[in-house]
Amino acid sequence: MPSPRQLSRDLRLGRSPDLSRRRGIVALSFVGAAAGMVVGAYQMGLIRRLPSLPFRVFDAERVDASDYAYKRAQTPDALLMLVTYGITAVLAGAGGKHRARQTPLLPIALAAKTIYDSAVALKLGQEEWAENKALCDYCQAATVASIASVALALPEAARAVDTLMQRTGVSEGTEERRRRKALRDLELAEDAARMAGGTAYADPEYAGAE
Repeated sequence: MPSPRQLSRDLRLGRSPDLSRRRGIVALSFVGAAAGMVVGAYQMGLIRRLPSLPFRVFDAERVDASDYAYKRAQTPDALLMLVTYGITAVLAGAGGKHRARQTPLLPIALAAKTIYDSAVALKLGQEEWAENKALCDYCQAATVASIASVALALPEAARAVDTLMQRTGVSEGTEERRRRKALRDLELAEDAARMAGGTAYADPEYAGAE
């Protein structure tokens, strides 16, 4: 596990394919969080209008002012977006340059979180359309960011899984070697005992006693 100083150097100055992908996931999380901030400002009355793209399928104001947008946790759903994309960014930022080898559970957790984000975003998109016959373009931008994050997270997660499998294999191999050594030691002890017994019965004193 890197020290805080090493972590600072790794994250700010490090160069590797995994780090580049992690930075991409952080950037995409910021896109999702930014969408949540804009929609959240509308849902909380900080702004009065929420412009949408000039396509009939999009109507952010109608979607984000509807019952659908306020039915979870007694709070505007866009504020929940801030939380979930913040967690994704934290998982992308946690750990050093070689975390797939040093702390493999972090890349695996990140991949799982991005898959979860994507599944939830797609499900919410279906609900948006079913209840409002329109989509929030800000929310759909966040969905695209989530799906792109999955693609970026999977390579590092695959290496992390390999690391865990190798560690498990080494552990199992060590136990197997110990078991075999114990069996060899037992066999040697038995052989030594048999040899000692044979030598004793071959001694002339024993022969004379007979």
